Amino acid sequence: LSLPLSSPPLLWLLLLSSLSPPLLSSPSVNLRRFTGCAVREFTFLAKKPGCGGLHITTDACWGRCETWEKPIVDPPFIDSFQRVCTYNASRLVTVRLPDCAANVDPSYSYPSALSCECGVCQTRTTECITSA
Repeated sequence: LSLPLSSPPLLWLLLLSSLSPPLLSSPSVNLRRFTGCAVREFTFLAKKPGCGGLHITTDACWGRCETWEKPIVDPPFIDSFQRVCTYNASRLVTVRLPDCAANVDPSYSYPSALSCECGVCQTRTTECITSA
């Protein structure tokens, strides 16, 4: 297809918008090989006793961070470096859950990620799994 440069701008816009996405965007990230931490859209069902559920779409942290363990001679016999993909900056969002009983506060608060990083798991903000 060949169009003269004097073609109407709308015709050029239609042609460009019909191109396949790989021609117009940067190469996609291979998520199987991705190492790092990034903000990504996430949907979950918010609920609490006495209220109906509400599907919420928000920004959350997603990724894979460098983690390793190696044996050592002295107790605790393992040297480890463990990082998790966690919030670097977030804002608290509050919504009203539907169909709450008269004695139940309908407010539901959750964090929305502004930026993320690979860091140490903070038990005050994240459910961290530790071995006994």
